[in-house]
Amino acid sequence: MEKLGEPTALVAKDEEDAKPANTTIGGNGFYGAKTEQPSAPARALPSRTGPSSSAGGTHGNIYPIEGLSPYAHKWTIRALVTSKSDIKTWSKPNSEGKLFSVDLLDDSGEIKATGFNAQCDEFYDLLQVGSLYYISSPCKVQLAKKQFSRINNDYELSFERDTQIEKAEHQGDAPQLKFNFSTIADLQNIEKDKIVDVIGVLKEVGETQQITSKTTATNFDKRELTLVDDTGYSVRLTIWGKTAQSFEANPETIMAFKGVKVSDFNGKSLSLLSSGSMTMDPDIQEAHKLKGWYDSQGRTENFSTHSNFTSAGAAGGRQEPNKTVSQVRDEQLGMNDPEKGDYFSLKATVVYIKQDNFAYPACLGEQSEKGDKCSKKVIQDTDGTWRCERCNINNPRPLYRYLLSLNVNDHTGQLWLSCFDDIGQMIMGMSADELTELKENDTAATEKAFDNANCKAMTFKVRAKMHTYQDVQR
Repeated sequence: MEKLGEPTALVAKDEEDAKPANTTIGGNGFYGAKTEQPSAPARALPSRTGPSSSAGGTHGNIYPIEGLSPYAHKWTIRALVTSKSDIKTWSKPNSEGKLFSVDLLDDSGEIKATGFNAQCDEFYDLLQVGSLYYISSPCKVQLAKKQFSRINNDYELSFERDTQIEKAEHQGDAPQLKFNFSTIADLQNIEKDKIVDVIGVLKEVGETQQITSKTTATNFDKRELTLVDDTGYSVRLTIWGKTAQSFEANPETIMAFKGVKVSDFNGKSLSLLSSGSMTMDPDIQEAHKLKGWYDSQGRTENFSTHSNFTSAGAAGGRQEPNKTVSQVRDEQLGMNDPEKGDYFSLKATVVYIKQDNFAYPACLGEQSEKGDKCSKKVIQDTDGTWRCERCNINNPRPLYRYLLSLNVNDHTGQLWLSCFDDIGQMIMGMSADELTELKENDTAATEKAFDNANCKAMTFKVRAKMHTYQDVQR
């Protein structure tokens, strides 16, 4: 069987600026103004194309959003505000002004609406995230500028001087946001700048920080959240502006995000767009499933991060082909080039980790003459110190580093991999020093640590290379 080398991972890319979202926490699950509780439920908005007078009452014909077009006249929609941007200003040689936008939702679909100048003053404070409104023409329906919106609609609205907007008397029977969730594990295969929806358990909440945009020199507030889900992965998600300032959700809250951008800076991460929205503890099936998983087992699990895969032991940006275990064997990878070896990616599940000799005592030296941190094995002297021949020093104690031997399986077979310290920490969820101390003091806890590391599905970057040990080729 081939001796397989150290798994590595994709190389991180540049981070990009993100625009701040403008939402605040509301008592109705949305991050927005808390809505009134209805004394009597309003009737449902029809979801067919075309007007209906059954739900409008004194507001005349109620149109579904999907029925709006430049050819529709004298219409009223009953829609939920799902997100609202900050007021933005512009100044050009021949014009200046300001604008804001909101995303509107009913049972038939979504549409973006924008207010300019006087409409900013008239409608900005009126429209609150999480509340229902009647919006009536005259209101311009025009082709959507897809580059500025995540919404799947060919049209968008522009408020006019005589546009009528009225908060619905009854806030009940509000339409539900429609999500198309990607799991946190799936993010590894989603390209940069793609807009996705995600749901997860809020694991950590960072402090608010202020950064300066490289392009506009504008200051932004940001806050980093850590989400986990039942795929065994965690991801960093950044929120901006007023959302970051007012964020008050507690760890272990189920959070659903709509409209987040995928970044590949330092691994896959997410950023909430100004047109995006977030909901805490939504009453949907995916949230209930996550809550049950987290309460029963997720609270004690260790999670893999995409950043680890992209930074650990990267091999110069090399593009490795994806292989199965059977392909590795059939193509005799590792035997084709005895000097360089073969590189490939392998998606497999960890099924067994050898517990004997999982780590070795290494030098504590900060750096070698080559500039890298010394990882040479040290030997204990008779005086109790640990001798490093490479650095020519004696250390008071060693620094233990992983040298894991693990068995991984895919649907075509099984393979043994040797993993070094950075990958070992990812798999075990703790340093080799910590695990060595645990082994010396608590056998049961050590067994549990190895059990928790098993059954993790991971993508390994592998080098297979022939080498000779005691005159035997392996």
